[in-house]
Amino acid sequence: MTIISVERIADTLPADFPELEADAKADGHANMTRLVAEFAHDRGMFHAIFTCLLGGRLVGIGAITNEPAPTPIPMWRMRRLYVHRNHRRRRIAQAIANALLQEAVGKASIVTVHAGHEGAARFWEAVGFRQVEGQPWSHETVISTLEA
Repeated sequence: MTIISVERIADTLPADFPELEADAKADGHANMTRLVAEFAHDRGMFHAIFTCLLGGRLVGIGAITNEPAPTPIPMWRMRRLYVHRNHRRRRIAQAIANALLQEAVGKASIVTVHAGHEGAARFWEAVGFRQVEGQPWSHETVISTLEA
C-alpha cells in the first residue's frame, strides 16, 4: 500500500516543483506557471498551499486564497490544484482538496472553484461542490462553522 503524504508549505515551493510545472505545461495547463508567478509576487495571498508526496516525490499541489470576486460574505477560492498525469485517479486531488477545505473551516462561509473543463467539473461535484450559474466561479460548497 502506498502512503499519500499531504504537507503544508510556507516559504518556498518544493525543489521538484519544476517537474510538476513541466507536466502541467505538457498537459496544456498554465496554472502551475501562474502559481510560481503569484507565489513570487505575493505569498501572502495564499491562506495555505498543500503538496502531496508519493514515495517522497511531489505529485500534486493545491492552494486556497480569498475569492477574487467581490462577495458579501467571507468566501475563499480553491485554486492551482494539479496532479501529475502519471498519478491521477489515486485520490491525490481529493486529499489536497480535503486539506484545503479543512483550512477554511471557521474562516470562510463558502469555498469556490472554477472548473476549467468538464472533467474538473465532475471532480468538484464528486467531492461535494455544487455547480452555480451567473458567478465568476463555476462551483461552490458551504463550509461548516464547526471544527471537524
